[in-house]
Amino acid sequence: MSNNTAKLAETQTDVRVESPLYHANLDALAKKDQQGEVVLREKAHLGHLVLRGNVGNDLFAKTVEKVLGVALPTTACSSVENEQVLVQWLAPDEWLIITEGGREGPLEAQLREHLSGHYSLVDVSGGQTVLALSGPKAELVIRKSCHYDVHMSNLPTGKCVGTTFAKSAVLLRRTGADSFELVIRRSFADYLWMWLQDASREYGLVIEK
Repeated sequence: MSNNTAKLAETQTDVRVESPLYHANLDALAKKDQQGEVVLREKAHLGHLVLRGNVGNDLFAKTVEKVLGVALPTTACSSVENEQVLVQWLAPDEWLIITEGGREGPLEAQLREHLSGHYSLVDVSGGQTVLALSGPKAELVIRKSCHYDVHMSNLPTGKCVGTTFAKSAVLLRRTGADSFELVIRRSFADYLWMWLQDASREYGLVIEK
């Protein structure tokens, strides 16, 4: 191994992956005694892949289903998941695949190995993160931050919508009666962190790891 190759290998192993909210020191905040009716947790370092293709093409649809273990959701604003992946509908020909951090590379490689024809697959893991908001007052925080109607009748569990949240674009999904997930862009992480602190102030904000 040449000196240049050795230095490159050393540099690659020293790469540090940081959450968009690393500076907020959420781990330290989670250790403090906290009381409140809104709970925030960052689901950091997950793998995010954006897949585009023609779901009407049986070969494309069946190949993706074989690799992911679930069929691509075709109903607008729906999502499907298993123990390995969460797949959210973004558009008739576009989906966001979220998986365990570190698994996105092998999953991308596996999809590329089996897919053929016209499709697009992009790793966007470094450009976004996921915030989980829960608790008895979580929906109230969502309501005053977002113009979309998040009542259970309009946003049932599993439904995901691209909408505006505090003037930022997010992908919002209800995960339970009092729980939600927001996929946010890295560039808006600081802004949304400050917004959520302020919007939750009257209810009390609890940080969980």
